[in-house]
Amino acid sequence: MAAPKKSRGPAGGQGRPGRSLALILIAMVALTGGMFLADQPTPRLGIDLAGGTSITLEAKSEPGQESAINKTNMDTAVQIMERRVNGLGVSEAEVQTQGKSNIIVNIPKGTNSAQAREQVGTTAKLYFRPVLTVAQGTPTPTPSASTSGKPTPSGSPSAPTADKGKTSATPNASATTQGRAVTGALKADSTPTPKASTTPKADTTPSASAADEAAAAKLQKQFAALDCSSKASRAEAARGAKPTDTVVACSSEGDAKYVLGPSEVSGTEVDNAKAGFDQQRGMWIVNMEFTKQGSKQFQTITKKLSAQPSPQNQFAIALDGEVVSAPQVNSTLSGSAEISGSFTQQSADDLANVLSYGALPLSFKEQSVTTVTAALGGEQLQAGLIAGAIGLALVVIYLVAYYRGLALIALLSLLVSGILTYTLMSLLGPAIGFALNLPAVCGAIVAIGITADSFIVYFERVRDEIREGRTLRPAVERAWPRARRTILVSDFVSFLAAAVLFVVTVGKVQGFAFTLGLTTLLDVVVVFLFTKPVMTLMARTKFFASGHPWSGLDPKRLGAKPPLRRSRRVNAPTDPKEA
Repeated sequence: MAAPKKSRGPAGGQGRPGRSLALILIAMVALTGGMFLADQPTPRLGIDLAGGTSITLEAKSEPGQESAINKTNMDTAVQIMERRVNGLGVSEAEVQTQGKSNIIVNIPKGTNSAQAREQVGTTAKLYFRPVLTVAQGTPTPTPSASTSGKPTPSGSPSAPTADKGKTSATPNASATTQGRAVTGALKADSTPTPKASTTPKADTTPSASAADEAAAAKLQKQFAALDCSSKASRAEAARGAKPTDTVVACSSEGDAKYVLGPSEVSGTEVDNAKAGFDQQRGMWIVNMEFTKQGSKQFQTITKKLSAQPSPQNQFAIALDGEVVSAPQVNSTLSGSAEISGSFTQQSADDLANVLSYGALPLSFKEQSVTTVTAALGGEQLQAGLIAGAIGLALVVIYLVAYYRGLALIALLSLLVSGILTYTLMSLLGPAIGFALNLPAVCGAIVAIGITADSFIVYFERVRDEIREGRTLRPAVERAWPRARRTILVSDFVSFLAAAVLFVVTVGKVQGFAFTLGLTTLLDVVVVFLFTKPVMTLMARTKFFASGHPWSGLDPKRLGAKPPLRRSRRVNAPTDPKEA
């Protein structure tokens, strides 16, 4: 006769619940410790809860370029603004289009919100232009002109003088307070280069054309009348300037004005820009690296400029039509540039940030700025938390009334889930910029129902096994595989819905989707590593194993069938062939 088969243990196996509980305990301790080490004991709050600034920007097109305001350029502007704001470390900033020509920027209250406001609308169109004439920023008499009527270097005291004793660029003596980049410096090429006698592209050679004569006279008149002390005048001077034009421009602080030749190197040729502190000179600087093409252009123009007299050996770095620096060039320079001057760490970071992430495809005008207080959001949060507390209380009452002792396991699981959710939200603030807003709070409240649903599925499977006549310990293990499949399918559907919602939506709705997805994943972790192991341990206690009326697992209350036989009688075979 064949040897009898060994009986299998309960489906699912009891495993080692202590290991799972130790693992989740270690995770909770590590997350809590990391939260305090990161000095982030509370989650970051979004603009609706913490308050902040809401900025409305209106796109402006240049004359004859009205078609430039289109969906493609607006979407590109939104992306660049988002990168600039994120580069400053401002979390939960929202940048989105409104209508065809407006962009709304919501910046939460914080240390960097003021910087973000300054940068979101900065076009960051950078050009390197040769300097033709320099004067004080206030209106001046018509400067002396050559026979052609074109601007020539001014002989006034405001005109800079070259410092031939230096191989790198030297400061402009007439503009010692040029805003973010008061004095300029460009890294000199270590390779000696002979002086060139050629002149820059934008020279002052007389033109035989009457149109050129008229244009030069107009430019000369415009330069003389320009008042750089007025912000409106500075903006008007920069408006509509093309890279190929000879233009007038003001310094960023308005204390100097320039006539600048056509652009020789565009800001699009800047490959990278970083702010740093020069220990030797004790000042903040911005270092720029050019592309291969930009490096060639930069070397070519500095070779030409180094042979010119002052101020025509100056190189103006014009950002959005304003000169942030105008260093002198005394030798051929390499393909990297250094902007230095009266930078602070913040202003250096600001300039490097806008240069790194590129120029906006459109110009924007600040239409309105609204300060958002946290009072309204706080009231809504309070109402939401009250609603969540009421919902949680109803869940607890239901669990206690229907499941009795099993409610203790459910409440402990909810507590563990709450701790994990809170610590993760706190840590994700500095890690990925996550900020808690009202929709995110709603997502966390909805997660209570998802977590409670997982408990109910498992408890009902266990009770079904008891109704079939099994004792508690095998019932707990046999119910687990069936409950596990149901829980995973349910959570997968919830997570998939959250993922789709996160991808197809923008703004605050993404906060709801992110929180819902996060808590759904945590539900799986808690059920597998806490709820199931605790249930296994509880099944070994007399209170639950004996089916106490208050345990929630009383066989009589559940209508259990008679106990199942542990083994079956094997009848002797009647047919000799079967023996």
